[in-house]
Amino acid sequence: MTTECNQQSFGFHAHFSRAVIGRFDGGSITSDGGALLLREVEAKTGIIGQFAACFTDHRDPELIEHSVAELVAQRVYGLALGYEDLNDHDDLRHDPMLAVLAGKKDPTGGDRRRERDRGKALAGKSTLNRMELTPGDANKDSRYKKIVIDKRKAERFFVDVFLDAHPISPQRIVLDLDPTDAILHGHQQGRFFHGYYGHYCYLPLYVFCGEFLLCARLRPSCIDAPAGSVKILRRIVEQIRAVWPTTQIVVRGDSGFCREHLMAWCESNHVDFVLGMAKNERLIEEIQAELEAARVQYEATQQSSRVFKDFTYQTQESWSRARRVVGKAEHLEKGSNPRFVVTSILPEAMDARTLYEDEYCARGEMENRIKEQQLYLFADRCSAATMRANQQRVWFSSVSYVLMQALRRLGLEGTQLAKAQCHTIREKLLKIGAQIKVTVRKVWVSLAEGCPYARLFAEVAEKLQALVARPFIPARPPPLRC
Repeated sequence: MTTECNQQSFGFHAHFSRAVIGRFDGGSITSDGGALLLREVEAKTGIIGQFAACFTDHRDPELIEHSVAELVAQRVYGLALGYEDLNDHDDLRHDPMLAVLAGKKDPTGGDRRRERDRGKALAGKSTLNRMELTPGDANKDSRYKKIVIDKRKAERFFVDVFLDAHPISPQRIVLDLDPTDAILHGHQQGRFFHGYYGHYCYLPLYVFCGEFLLCARLRPSCIDAPAGSVKILRRIVEQIRAVWPTTQIVVRGDSGFCREHLMAWCESNHVDFVLGMAKNERLIEEIQAELEAARVQYEATQQSSRVFKDFTYQTQESWSRARRVVGKAEHLEKGSNPRFVVTSILPEAMDARTLYEDEYCARGEMENRIKEQQLYLFADRCSAATMRANQQRVWFSSVSYVLMQALRRLGLEGTQLAKAQCHTIREKLLKIGAQIKVTVRKVWVSLAEGCPYARLFAEVAEKLQALVARPFIPARPPPLRC
């Protein structure tokens, strides 16, 4: 016969003359009390709600306990709070704080239909998994998976959020393109070995404008780095120009994007570009005098020195025309370090040094944004069997990033965390212990008195509450092509 042992308290090492007793009797306590700030951001921007509108729900309304909006919110908030896997939600479904965030009418789960579900307000891993695994051709007659995401709407959503965040059209914007790797440990669809990264992976392509994420496209790794970039740029540029017809658009990328088809498309569509360029013997010969001058300066000062040259260059076969190239002749302690950039920006608009140091080198900031999403918002969790499901996981991570970036932009500006990355914001402002008490008329959230960032939390909360919620108006879709 099995012995039952219900231990109610735990005696720990005494604190001087006082006994130290631990008990699981604190009531409904959460470690994510600060997530109320994210909920306030959502109330003012409608980011999660608009992404949820990209789904079509073919389920029987009479049998639904978790709406699409609630499922999407649960997944996005979970990622923002550091819960990267679907398995986490089997425990999180008991959390009344996450239920409040997801928009559940009864955060305690007392209104669930089945007795075994009472006290679990949220969906479990299986329900969330069915949403992610729904194929594109699912309909009301499908057996289990009936929540279909519209890929076109989902891709346009990120640009809509960017446009909506700028009531006044800017004079000039820069679109940064960069691929990265998402390591794969199974036999997922589209899995290939990548020689540069040295492992099996996907090769997602990201497009950012400053801190704003405009595109996160999952791709197999058996392709060239810029593959599909023109098609993606065409969609983004058309969407932006439908709202901002006079804004100057600049495309920026490393030498992997220095391809004739991309540059030619930019030139024919009045889009400027600043792209890195792989060095070769002809280019190095072109800046020999500048390399020598940089070496002389280094020997005289023992400090790294740079000399720039502006010249016109054309390849023998691959380029259709001559283009402006800026060469950086640099000499460091380890020796010569030449670099090159090709651009459509005219010399009278931007000199060589400014173009390289201020314009091109600024693209390094995009890598921080990719790191935020890959490492801290778990965009590399691509364990599903199909690329469609993994793409949907990348989009959930992307929406979580967009929500966190909105918190940084709307609530943290002017504070000590104005430039903090997502994981820092999470640890300092969102991971706050709190006791939750749900009554008929109120949800009481008693945040920990000892929180070291209580004053900052109050400041951010006041900023967000002072904002006026604006209706989210998507940009006009481009005309259909026959």
